[in-house]
Amino acid sequence: MYSDKILSCKECGREFEFTAAEQEFYAQKGFTNEPGRCPECRSARKARNRDGGGYGRSEREMFPAVCASCGKDTTVPFQPSGDRPVYCRDCYRPQPRRNSW
Repeated sequence: MYSDKILSCKECGREFEFTAAEQEFYAQKGFTNEPGRCPECRSARKARNRDGGGYGRSEREMFPAVCASCGKDTTVPFQPSGDRPVYCRDCYRPQPRRNSW
């Protein structure tokens, strides 16, 4: 049903093979587009994104806080307003969720 295709990488311009097995995998996953990048460029892009060096990404700003449960100094990704408790990573998970609606 599928046959190997030669595609051109939109990043480096090099030709690469899109094998019948890869096409079948893409179809099973429901992907409708063929890959636009060669395996090397795909790997490099994933590594950049994983390392935080992706396009337009910047380091997340963290703010100092004191955990309302254990009193430990911690950092959180938002500016605490003081009207709600702030928890460290260890204490946050066990807290019961409160419905806001």
